[in-house]
Amino acid sequence: MRNIVFLMILGLSALGYAQNKSPFHAVVAQDGSGNYTSVQSAIDAAPDNSGEPWLIFVKNGSYREQVIVPKSKIRIHLIGQDRDKTIIHHNLNVGGKPQEGEDAAKTAYWQHSVHNPSSEVAGFEGSVVKVEGEYFYSENISYVNDWGVDSQAGPQALAMSTQADAAAFSNCAFRSFQDTWMTSSRNDSYRLYAHDCWIEGAVDYFYGGGDALLENCTFYNVRSGSVIVAPCHKEARYGYVFRHCVVDGNEAAASGKQKLGRPWHNAPRTYYIHTTMRIPIAPEGWTNMGTIPEIFAEYDSRDAAGNLLDLSQRKTEYEGRGEEAGTGSCRATITAEEAEKLTYERIILRVDGWNPRQMMTRLSAPEHVVKKGRNLRWKAVQEAAGYVILVGDKVVGFSKGATYTLPANATGSIRVKAVNRYGSLGKAAVL
Repeated sequence: MRNIVFLMILGLSALGYAQNKSPFHAVVAQDGSGNYTSVQSAIDAAPDNSGEPWLIFVKNGSYREQVIVPKSKIRIHLIGQDRDKTIIHHNLNVGGKPQEGEDAAKTAYWQHSVHNPSSEVAGFEGSVVKVEGEYFYSENISYVNDWGVDSQAGPQALAMSTQADAAAFSNCAFRSFQDTWMTSSRNDSYRLYAHDCWIEGAVDYFYGGGDALLENCTFYNVRSGSVIVAPCHKEARYGYVFRHCVVDGNEAAASGKQKLGRPWHNAPRTYYIHTTMRIPIAPEGWTNMGTIPEIFAEYDSRDAAGNLLDLSQRKTEYEGRGEEAGTGSCRATITAEEAEKLTYERIILRVDGWNPRQMMTRLSAPEHVVKKGRNLRWKAVQEAAGYVILVGDKVVGFSKGATYTLPANATGSIRVKAVNRYGSLGKAAVL
């Protein structure tokens, strides 16, 4: 009985640490220095149907797990410490059972298939992370499907699936090979916003439906003949809109066979606006798939040197297949006036007040940081909900006020970052 009481006190103490001393409701850390050691356990413990953002901080670490954000967990804000060092990953794919006699080298995927009863991931969802809760926000995290990255081959191996309205990402990475990121397949009115993100793959690696606006993002291609998007919009007002993005890739992807996309189902819409193509794109730009696109178009595409690209050979005639067989055409370019109407305000902002750019606002670095013995103090940052304190690359603590007492064994450079009310990390003051 005494041990049970002791453990309860420890649990309450850990919870209180996150709630009382930190701007975050929960802290995930593999080394046990937080409230949870897995991301999923922190999400499971979040309240259902929260009316305010529920802030979860994830310290640097390699979190090998599948993460599901269920419908009841709305307004989850998942904040990583460092994009390159905070990694949520797993090794899985959705490949079907190989036929008898198939080449073993081509069926290695079966060992990691969610359909293989003997696999470690048997019965898992078909994505490393699946977001079903509305108003989800994440920053500074890499979402990686190990099967896609390590094998550089199919079958489908999602790193991310966003199946809810109002999902946003800032400074995140999404890595796989085939079907890296699936957007809404349920409702074309669902909104997705991403800023300053890295999306990597080779085969239809950004695909699905909904209204998605990506700004200042990089599409990184990892093989010759990669295809970036495969949308299936049916009733979307805008579809996929990419503004001020970059198309890049490895040496193999620089073969000049790269395609911007292909139409999966229904009447897909995709716009590339003010895009920098750092690798050569096939002159036709697009290719056939299952249907005829409503519009696959560009405006102000430029090469790596900033020169306008010649879009006169871009594909405008398409052939469908199967139930959507037939032929049709769509424009390959839009005007400056049309491009200027495809804005954040039109695509993202609605009557619910969701404004992800506001969430991503980086607060200024704290000023006048002073250390006396183990005690730190600084000038409070306006609108800060609290602060993260780092020594070297290690998060040593959090504070809601403008003071902090360092651990006795803390050595190295000190950094203090303000945190806004949405959990986003501000610029660092360095001491």
